[in-house]
Formats: sequence, C-alpha cells, structure tokens
Amino acid sequence: MYTTLISVAELQALQAARTPLMVFDCSFDLMQPQAGHVQYAASHIPGAVHANLDTDLSAAHGAPGKHGVVVAHDDGVPASGGRHPLPSREKFAAWLSSVGLTNDMQAVVYDRNGANYCGRLWWMLQWMGHEAVAVLDGGLQAWEAEGGAVTSQEEPAHFQSNFVPGEPRLPLATTAMVHGRLGHPDQTLIDARAGARYRGEVEPLDPIAGHIPGALNRPFAENIGPDGKFKPAAQLRAEFDALLAGRDPATVVHQCGSGVSAVPNLLAMKIAGFGATALYAGSWSEWSNTPGLPTRQGAQP
Repeated sequence: MYTTLISVAELQALQAARTPLMVFDCSFDLMQPQAGHVQYAASHIPGAVHANLDTDLSAAHGAPGKHGVVVAHDDGVPASGGRHPLPSREKFAAWLSSVGLTNDMQAVVYDRNGANYCGRLWWMLQWMGHEAVAVLDGGLQAWEAEGGAVTSQEEPAHFQSNFVPGEPRLPLATTAMVHGRLGHPDQTLIDARAGARYRGEVEPLDPIAGHIPGALNRPFAENIGPDGKFKPAAQLRAEFDALLAGRDPATVVHQCGSGVSAVPNLLAMKIAGFGATALYAGSWSEWSNTPGLPTRQGAQP
C-alpha cells in the first residue's frame, strides 16, 4: 500500500501486477478553469480519470465573490467555506462511486502542476478514510521522462461502485476552531501562499490583503526539488524543524488561499515523518470574507 508518494517505477509495477488500482489526473489552472480538462484530453496516463478541482473536488459557494458564504444544496451542506469549499462527504462519496473507485483499490493521483492540485484529491481521500492513496512523485512530467506511455484517447466510463466513507484519517479545522485558538501554543498556522501574498503586498483574489495573525509562511513550491519531485524526507524534516523553531509539529494547521495549495506542505510534513497535521480548508478566502476576524500585514507572523 502506498500512502504518501509513489514513483513511476512503483506505479508501473502495480499496473503490471494488475493490482486493483485507479489513477486520477488532477491537472488544473486557476486562471483558466477549462485548461485542465483540455490538457487531460490531449495527454494523460492511459486509464486515468480526470478529477476537476471546481466541479468534482469542490462544492458551489453561492454568489460570485461571496467566498465566505456556505450554502445548502440538494446534496448537503459543504464541509467548508472559501473559494473551493469541500463538498459534503456524502456528495464526494457519490462522485467516487460514479467513477468506479472501490474501498479496496490503490488510488494514485497526479497533475502537471507541481503536485498543487492532485494533493487536494490525496487529502480528500484520506479525509474519507481511504488510506491507500499516493501522489505520483514528479507528476506527468516524471511519468513521460521515465518512459511512461500517454494517450489522448477518450477513456470508457467505469462501472458504478459503492464507495463507503470511513473515519477521517486527517483532521479538518474550521474557521471557528482556528479563531478560537489564535495566539495559543496548541495551534501553529502555516500559510502556503507566496511571500508577497502572505505579506499583503498583493492580493489578486480576496477582499483583504495579508495573513492570519500568527501564521508562519512556507510557500508550497519549496517542497519540490529541482527535479520536480518532493525533496528527500530528511531535507524536508530539517526545513520544517527550522520553520517551527521548537513549536510542536502536532499543533500545525495548514492553510493557503482556498485550502488547495496548503496540501503539499501537509503532505511534505507526513513524508518527513511528522505524522498527521490539520488542514484549514476555508483558508484565507473564508477568513478574509468573514466579518470581524483579525488580519495582519508584513513579514512577521
């Protein structure tokens, strides 16, 4: 079973052994939401299912611009607010069943975006109790560089399954939880956005620039080495130890703009041996749209 990363060679070995397996292509582009499906249609690992961040891995969030609003739908109340609200567990289980994932399958997720988007599906499956899910290290680029085949053919539909949610394997933090623990030693926020957004120098998406008071900054791209793969576990551990500066790793809550690019930090900590840490899925997009919550600008937490 693979639960964090899987190499190209390891995935190919599973395929050769006909291990029960489902591969997901999570390619996406925030500025061009249709681009991910276009890229998938042009080139993907044979048999891969496309998972769209906006429509498959997120719930609707109500009126445009109201990123902090959580609204009820026919398929239940979303599990978070923000720009990319988590769907209810029931809705997500129905989608997993519709694409044919079963509880005994190994899931492998990848993108062509430095693990920025496939990490979302990795986390969501862990949240659904599905331990056997791993990120293809290096993404589609590594797959092709190491001789993996790609196709532009349309994939046949999968038989409907009955995916049964289990107990969450990773914790989910809410706005109320994060706000209630501000300034307490039992919470350490790590903000995965680029430094300029963290400092409040620019804010292209949300109404307020800056960060949650007390949050440390580690841009998610810092987890990836020059080869496009996650840095070695020992290096990641040393870097997070330096960032935490004595804070308890078990208190960490990861956030970003909308709960997506925070996941590479969370995954990197797990690779480094720190264990399970929490995700604040609503992140800055929910926080900055919630009246009365404190914000901070500048380089200091």
